[in-house]
Amino acid sequence: MGNLVWLASYPKSGNTWLRVFLHNFLLQPETPHSINALTDVSVVECAAVFFGGPGTAFTPLDVQKSRPAVHQKLTELHSGPVFVKTHNANLASHDVPLCTPAVTAGAIYVVRDPRDVAVSYSAYTGRSIDEIIDFMADPRAAIRATDRQVFELLSSWSAHALSWVGTKNRLLLRYEDLSANPEAAFGRVVRFLGNGSTPERLQRAIAFSDFSVLAKQEQDTGYHARSEAAQTAFFRAGKSAQWRDVLTGAQAQKIGQAHGDVMRNFGYLK
Repeated sequence: MGNLVWLASYPKSGNTWLRVFLHNFLLQPETPHSINALTDVSVVECAAVFFGGPGTAFTPLDVQKSRPAVHQKLTELHSGPVFVKTHNANLASHDVPLCTPAVTAGAIYVVRDPRDVAVSYSAYTGRSIDEIIDFMADPRAAIRATDRQVFELLSSWSAHALSWVGTKNRLLLRYEDLSANPEAAFGRVVRFLGNGSTPERLQRAIAFSDFSVLAKQEQDTGYHARSEAAQTAFFRAGKSAQWRDVLTGAQAQKIGQAHGDVMRNFGYLK
């Protein structure tokens, strides 16, 4: 078994929050760990530097040919588990897995109500909510390559979630549970990783990862991973069920029609 632990999610579903918590828990800093230093413990799989050039220089086929070797090299970054952020679905492209099984030790998957994802992803990308709703229903949906990153294949929100739910040695977290009861939810992360912890250490890491702390850091120092197209801050609201005040009835219904079965599996629809 390999030693990559995937930190996986559909975009705007809590992946960054999880990474911040892991840094504060594992490193035990005296003050909250910087949101601009989240590669101290984790790495971003799609970073173009791992592939040897700007992301725009490679076709998706080029990237897929390189991914197994890139993932093998990532295992050499640390002697223990290597935490790897990805928005890829756990599928294959050009007959090559997007997340190489041979070097995978496990995965932590964060899922979020797709209605809230649509609101947050729209603000992050600067695209309309209607565009994002259509994007989230597209089985071919992907994040295009830039100079800084290679492409990521998301597929539809439903396909993305189902692809990770079936992964072996996988911890499933709901964004809503992280928000409502962070001590219980993040405590599951600690137990999944096999780390011993005192209540004080867990509570301190949670406090240092609180949304208000992250928003204040972004306000004071900026956040390097914020999209240039974003019309709002990256750490914008951090609330569950915000869709109720933003989406029209027709928009919410369209999401439910596209993803209803999977939403019910996660308790988002009755």
